Amino acid sequence: MIVRLYSGNDGQSHFEDVEPPAADVEPVKIKPGADITFRHADDGQLVGAVTKESDEGWHNAPRRQYVIVLSNHMEVRVGDGTVKSLEPGDIMLAEDFTGQGHISRAVGGQLVWVTVPLPD
Repeated sequence: MIVRLYSGNDGQSHFEDVEPPAADVEPVKIKPGADITFRHADDGQLVGAVTKESDEGWHNAPRRQYVIVLSNHMEVRVGDGTVKSLEPGDIMLAEDFTGQGHISRAVGGQLVWVTVPLPD
């Protein structure tokens, strides 16, 4: 299962569970010229770009991308207070480009994750 993070018509980010593409039927194309990036954050550290308007960690996805957790946990919170905890091997499809966005935080030690940019 993949957790999709998307912008709703209400100006808030929301979660939904979606099925992953079948690897033998539908290959996943990455964005040409974009890099797959490995990242890390210390326990409790906010993850992602903090907007100029807020120092609380709210941000939107910078592009359509997969976020894959490799170690420890990433907590992702949306405006209605819903929190998803992503564990090693979990995949999130980040597509919340507008609205309030989300807050991401490293939990349980040093978080390591990878971002895979996807075509628009």
